[in-house]
Amino acid sequence: MSPQLYVFLQLCAVFLGVLLIALVIFRLTKRKMFLNQLSLKSDSNRMAGFVEFMSEKVAKPAVEHSNQEINDKFKRAGISSKSKWVALYMPLKYGALMLGCAAIYIYSIKSAISTPTLIAFMATWLIICIVVPDALLDGRGKARISRVSGQLPYLLDLLAVCVQTGMTIESAMNYLSKEMVGFDKELAGLLKKTNDRARLVGMQKALDELYEDIPSSEMRSFVMTLKQSLQYGSSIYGVLTTLAGDIRDVQMLTLEEKIGKLAAKMSVPLILFIMMPIVILIAAPGILRMMSNA
Repeated sequence: MSPQLYVFLQLCAVFLGVLLIALVIFRLTKRKMFLNQLSLKSDSNRMAGFVEFMSEKVAKPAVEHSNQEINDKFKRAGISSKSKWVALYMPLKYGALMLGCAAIYIYSIKSAISTPTLIAFMATWLIICIVVPDALLDGRGKARISRVSGQLPYLLDLLAVCVQTGMTIESAMNYLSKEMVGFDKELAGLLKKTNDRARLVGMQKALDELYEDIPSSEMRSFVMTLKQSLQYGSSIYGVLTTLAGDIRDVQMLTLEEKIGKLAAKMSVPLILFIMMPIVILIAAPGILRMMSNA
């Protein structure tokens, strides 16, 4: 019998042992609860109530929270929650995990790989299947939020011009959702989605949903400005132009900060690939001469 098969059988035996112990504990607990009650009916009612409590308070919220979190990740990444990939995300993720582990185990049996190497391969595949998809979704979501936030000052300028000509905020957003398709399809799609939602739930709720879709400081300022104008009827032209200028200033400061950090980041490859070889080239002849003399 190969060592891998022996380890697999041991793991199966341990799993069966734990399952049997859990079954025995469950039966003993159930019997004790039965003896503490006056009748079998009361005990069954208690167990049914316990099962219902666990289902409603623990299992169902956990599943709903997981599904909501997945939907939020796909939404921030720019993928519709109605897409088939949202429903297939978790099955594909854990299906690839199980198939990969099975393939690694079969390959280890044929190639006689040692047990520590097999465990390392399986652990690596486990990390890849669980961490990498979420990291890709988060990275795409952050890139989308940064891209939309970077285009927001242009939207503010155009919206201010439309408001200055006498349009309302709703009509200006509706007009820009059609005209900005050639400039930025994603930003135009967000405006169209906001207008459609405003007809159903109201503009303020639609703006809140827009901020939930693009949770950035620039979008928060934009949403708060529009909500304040809708609530109090204040003039919005000057506020929009000022906000656009402030966002551009913040973006410029962020860019200058990245440029300032570039010198510190370049010092690492400078030391590794330039200074160290120079030191070796200078010191190597002397060290070789000393070794030859010795």
